[in-house]
Amino acid sequence: MSVINPNETSRSWQTAKREAAVQLYLSGVDGDSAALANARVAGFPISLNVIPVTDWMAEAPLIAAAYDPPLALVRSLIRAGAHDVVPLPLNIEDLEASIAPIADGRATRETSTPAGSAKLVTLVKGVGGGGTTALASQLAIGFAAHEAKFGRAACLMDLDVQFGDVAFQLGLRPRLSLVDLLEAGARLDGALLRSTVTEHPSGLKVIASPADMMPLEGVSNEHLLQIVDLATREFGTVFVDLPTNWTNWSLSLVARSDLVLLVTELTVAGLNRAKRQLRLLDSQDLGALDVRVIVNRYDKGQSRMIRPSDVREALGQDIAYTISNDFPLMRAAIDRGVPISDIKRKSAIGKDLDVLDAGIAAALGLER
Repeated sequence: MSVINPNETSRSWQTAKREAAVQLYLSGVDGDSAALANARVAGFPISLNVIPVTDWMAEAPLIAAAYDPPLALVRSLIRAGAHDVVPLPLNIEDLEASIAPIADGRATRETSTPAGSAKLVTLVKGVGGGGTTALASQLAIGFAAHEAKFGRAACLMDLDVQFGDVAFQLGLRPRLSLVDLLEAGARLDGALLRSTVTEHPSGLKVIASPADMMPLEGVSNEHLLQIVDLATREFGTVFVDLPTNWTNWSLSLVARSDLVLLVTELTVAGLNRAKRQLRLLDSQDLGALDVRVIVNRYDKGQSRMIRPSDVREALGQDIAYTISNDFPLMRAAIDRGVPISDIKRKSAIGKDLDVLDAGIAAALGLER
């Protein structure tokens, strides 16, 4: 029988509801496990079970723990389905850091990314050594910070599987990388993708290139497309830094892109290389793509030698954006893994990046 006090309103009472808990199974661990009893992590109560573990609930996120786990063990546990691997002995701080992303992921799934905000932006290297990766890293940092203001995320994928160093330039030390996603096969899902991501302090999600070089042809076209499609659904806007050499899978990604940024330099050699890249895309029936030419390391003095009419004649289109040449400032930002604005609040290159960010957001139909 239920009795309701007529003097109480519906706002002053609520039905009893069992709160979801973190089921913590401990077996032969050192340290004071009592310190974990009745504790809360990431908003969840801990239910302590000091028993030998024989069966895990497959539908629940799993966090493994080990003493000084080597990288090979971490990778094998992640591949086996673990959300994260924490060191033993256990403490609240480590559990908090591991469980918080699970709670965030659940909240994200409850308010899934609208289909209209799932966008793919690819960066094509018009010339080798032209600073495309540095530009991609700095651009993505600022873009992620702007997107966060609207409750959206951004991701940067380093698909240069031989020479990619996005993570290095952002001062990150990823435990997992693209190769873990490539090896996941049918187990690829949103949870695995998020466990592979390394987050920059700006909020940018980074999927790092493999730690060891791998052949370009060793990447499965179909599997990589699945990874990128999943990333756009999970994070909204995804920037992809492609390798210099073309492959079937890189062409496939460009074909699926909402926006293509062709990065080159304002030199005769740079424009010639960019022209060849545009001709390649046209030869693959990709001429209708939204391709925008960016001149990196731009110096105003260069315009006296190469006129805008020369660019139009060479490329068949105008330069969309220029990024000022400030190598010392860019190098300082890379060395510290921070946005350029953290080194120098106002700069020509910082202003150019803001203009580029606004242009990309407008092209993708995003607010600024």
